[in-house]
Amino acid sequence: MTLTHSGRIPVLKKKDFESDQEVRWCPGCGDYAILAAFLKTLPTLGIPRENHAIISGIGCAARFPYYVNTYGFHTIHGRAPTIASGLKSANPDLTVWIITGDGDALSIGGNHLLHCLRRNMNVNILLFNNRIYGLTKGQYSPTSEKGKVTKSTPLGSIESPVNPLRFAMASEATFVARTMDSDLRHMSDTIRRAQRHKGVSFVEIMQNCIIFNNGTWKPVSEKKTRAETTVTLEQNKPLIFGQKLDKGLRLKGLGAEVVEFDPETPPSDLLVHDVASPSSLHAYMLTEFDYPEMPIPIGVFRQVERPTYEDSLHEQNRIAIENKGKGDLKSLLHGTNTWEVNADGEEIRNDAVDV
Repeated sequence: MTLTHSGRIPVLKKKDFESDQEVRWCPGCGDYAILAAFLKTLPTLGIPRENHAIISGIGCAARFPYYVNTYGFHTIHGRAPTIASGLKSANPDLTVWIITGDGDALSIGGNHLLHCLRRNMNVNILLFNNRIYGLTKGQYSPTSEKGKVTKSTPLGSIESPVNPLRFAMASEATFVARTMDSDLRHMSDTIRRAQRHKGVSFVEIMQNCIIFNNGTWKPVSEKKTRAETTVTLEQNKPLIFGQKLDKGLRLKGLGAEVVEFDPETPPSDLLVHDVASPSSLHAYMLTEFDYPEMPIPIGVFRQVERPTYEDSLHEQNRIAIENKGKGDLKSLLHGTNTWEVNADGEEIRNDAVDV
């Protein structure tokens, strides 16, 4: 960590995190707004540039490391969580960001993402979800809605889409949130909250692809309709929405229903949001809400504490060294736990051969 002569972290501004590379996305792409929110947020974290590392996979979103003046690594398709996990394990002091898209993370990278989440690596995952493959010119992605007509599904997709938040919840992520590219303030606040969480943070960003999937989030992203189609999640507050704040959510059996009421006298049985509930049932139920039947929840769904992978790993190593002393790789490779194999590939198990 670089300090000033007074021992304080230097005050950084947005321009300090801007790289000298020309930002190249399609005009009107939601990635521009996400980058702006990210660059605006980084200086508020009080972390030196050299303590940030941005790891990306393949896709339009994966250009992020070039556009931010920090350390970064543009890796291979779907493997950003794997690279990031190794980096965080080797250097726990780094603030590690995984920048990925719905195709990169949930198709070829699904297995890698799952294990990063369940291990509770202390990394921040920002998943840009435009429900399409943009870089490869408009094929359907794992999050594309059923019936979606694309170049690779000319008769419409017959597959059920992956719900990114449901995936994260089922993988036991300790911080799960959703924001959108059209709300800069909410996006910035969500990114900040994700970084301050100790453990894996997973943020779905509903993002528009103006060329190949324009308007995919239109009902919930436009200001004139947002109040009626989304519900903002706030800790310990009832789930109320609508232009006049005259609608709310309450339990109905094992699910929920929308109720209308007089804003002056809201019902007492409305669902109250609790991100820190020991049970994931409340948060998981919220991930299932979808427009037009239900308002789409925006905000932090769940935030709980659990030991991180890297802390547990380093503690395990500390105990092993304390009990057995430091290991010796040369002794391990040249020890007596060896054997011979004959020309037919059969093991000769007389006495161990010391090499």
